[in-house]
Amino acid sequence: MPTEIAYRADSYFVCATPRTGSSLLLGLLNSTEVCGHPQAYFRAPDERLWADRWQIPRTAEGGFNYADYAQAARAAGSTPNGVFGAKLMWGTLDEVVDKLGAIHRDLAGDDVALLNRAFGRTRFIYLRRHDVLAQAVSWLRAEQTNTWFIGGNGEISGNSGNRQAPRFDAGAIRRFMDMIEEHNAAWEAWFASWGIQPYRVTYEHLDDDMVITTRGILEFLGIDAPDRASAIAARHRRQADGLNQQWIEQYQAQVPDN
Repeated sequence: MPTEIAYRADSYFVCATPRTGSSLLLGLLNSTEVCGHPQAYFRAPDERLWADRWQIPRTAEGGFNYADYAQAARAAGSTPNGVFGAKLMWGTLDEVVDKLGAIHRDLAGDDVALLNRAFGRTRFIYLRRHDVLAQAVSWLRAEQTNTWFIGGNGEISGNSGNRQAPRFDAGAIRRFMDMIEEHNAAWEAWFASWGIQPYRVTYEHLDDDMVITTRGILEFLGIDAPDRASAIAARHRRQADGLNQQWIEQYQAQVPDN
């Protein structure tokens, strides 16, 4: 974390991979009431749902103007102090900057400049998980059950469930582990390519002390934290249980050199 903040950020993006506690972190940041209303506004399958919620006019073809969408997202995701927050998973970033590049053609190809043009002075928080096996197990279970979080704070989708019982699948766990490593490497390469020094948060540190982790992010963004510790509160409930640990142990038994 830098020792001095030259300016308060106008916007920030939580950059992550699935099952790193990103929904938990977004709820904590939202609870401060000074750090935007961060959500996964730019997840492609949900954009039409957000557009409907914000009553963005549709084109004759049934789509919508992306400049209108970005403006509506910023309005919905900002607190009265003007700070905007959102979440990006790897893969979503390319879609966002491509769409913004079609609007701001003078900046096409300059990812950071496009984000700054659309959302103001932007900073980045990088959230990852040390225990990749536990992350992969959690990801598999969420994919199978379509339950990505419990509780929530106005998310557009992800907690409906499908009443399907989760099933252990060692091959799928291995594939998710590989995907996590690939996406983490891609985030690191993107940060390096644009000279970005993100604020780094791990799921393990977040789980250990949510208040201190949240206050650290506020300091990084140049935002004064609420006076009361009670102002920072979780909006989501823990999902991991004995089944997650059972799958971890089962995988370790089947793949001892993991």
